[in-house]
Amino acid sequence: MYRILIADDEGLMLEAFKGIILAEFGEKCIVETAKTGRVVIEKAETFHPDIVFMDIHMPGINGIQAMREIRKFNNSALFYVISAYDKFDYAKDAIDLGVEKYLTKPISKGKIISVVEEATAKVDKVRDQRSNLLKIQEKLETVIPVVESSYVSALLFQKEMQAADYYQQLLDIAYAQGFVMVVQFGQSYENGRLVSPVGMNVKAQSFYPEFRDVVKSAFPCVVGNIMSNRIPVVVPCEISQNPYEDRIDLVEKARELVARLENRLDAKFRVGIGRIWEMAEMERSYREALRALNGSLSRVIHIEDLSQNGVYDEAFPGNNEKRMYRFLEEGNEEGMLQEVNFFFDWMVEHYSQDMNNIRLKILEFIIWSEKIAFECGAINYGFSYRRDYLDTAMSLSTYEELHKWFQEKMVNVCRAIRDQKVDQSNSAVKKAMVYIQENYSRDISLDDVSGQVNISPYYFSKIFKDETGENFIEYLTRVRIERAKELLVDANISVKEAGIQSGYSDPNYFSRIFKKQMDMTPSEYKARYGK
Repeated sequence: MYRILIADDEGLMLEAFKGIILAEFGEKCIVETAKTGRVVIEKAETFHPDIVFMDIHMPGINGIQAMREIRKFNNSALFYVISAYDKFDYAKDAIDLGVEKYLTKPISKGKIISVVEEATAKVDKVRDQRSNLLKIQEKLETVIPVVESSYVSALLFQKEMQAADYYQQLLDIAYAQGFVMVVQFGQSYENGRLVSPVGMNVKAQSFYPEFRDVVKSAFPCVVGNIMSNRIPVVVPCEISQNPYEDRIDLVEKARELVARLENRLDAKFRVGIGRIWEMAEMERSYREALRALNGSLSRVIHIEDLSQNGVYDEAFPGNNEKRMYRFLEEGNEEGMLQEVNFFFDWMVEHYSQDMNNIRLKILEFIIWSEKIAFECGAINYGFSYRRDYLDTAMSLSTYEELHKWFQEKMVNVCRAIRDQKVDQSNSAVKKAMVYIQENYSRDISLDDVSGQVNISPYYFSKIFKDETGENFIEYLTRVRIERAKELLVDANISVKEAGIQSGYSDPNYFSRIFKKQMDMTPSEYKARYGK
């Protein structure tokens, strides 16, 4: 079936042209007509013609303009120009639009039949080519996933690197570097972690093709095989010129990907992202992506947003270790001692026959704690300051003596840090709080503040809430309202000026937020407490 659209402002011409086509080609053709340029454009949008016979001179929008508009949404239509002149001023524009032929009025019946036969033959040829391409593409679709998974395997596990170069050419990958995303899947969340019951891997095999389509629509990437409850994805890319901004965009795109996957598939997902490396070193990005997943409960986490820690090879109270160091950095002696005692008891319970390793771990804790204190300016360091540590640890022959020495050393460090003042800590959240307190009067956003501490907004928002108990907007609002209260009691400062100085340029918005926080308007507050 061929769809033919005829455009001419002469009614007799239209009917004659249409009648000849239908009489000669019968049910092989569907013919529509239009008398103006506007109507032909509108019909072309819904009719999707294969062949268009277009009169150049029509009222309003002329034939050239109409063809130009149709080309915007239909690249495959064949255009045949109809004109009452052998030569016309629109020849160059017609050529640019890919016109097949010029037909000069009057057009004989034989000429119309001949041209339609020619046009339908061209349509058949294009359709055959498209059909062949689809068949080839269909075959490639079964082969490409195999090639991609082989390529990913070669990159991540350093197997057959010469073959990896061949796969790269076959997949037409232009970049010499990229990064790895590891997408983890499970049935549900428990305590922030994905749970993958027995049979989840089998289920993943069924949704893998659709998973692959969703991921490839979000990133120009190469998708690997299912490995346990994870799927590695290699994303070739350019070297970043703006690493921080690009990381923010990447994390946001990955969050959108997770949402799309969970909307399409009956599973939950998390994504860990590694750094950009050369293709030959892509294994590093893969390990970083795994560490990112293991190092956070966030749905999407970039390795740059984490402290770079390894993964313990055996059961180990890592969270207690983290709490001990956190209490130490805060100068919280009571909390730190509680963790010190827990950890000592745990070591004795599990490794009571291995006192030397316990001594070694205690020395590690003490030395690392002193390093923390040194870096925050709480203690000084000299190369020989610890000359007696090893001898002392080895001389303590009972666990009771070793425990007491461990406690004393850790308490000394903790007190030194406490004396240095916890508010001098250079943690990201505290830096952010200081920045907010100094810039609350400006139009600052979460992006602005997270940029100051070099952490992506998504992850910064999470740790800010974890450490302060408030989200960014709640904290900023509280700081601004407290400042506004100070300003409102000053008789020389108007309500409007108090709002502006505390970060609210819109008086109505200021009044609304203030009333929500204080249960009274700024004017009422000023009247009650103003001097």
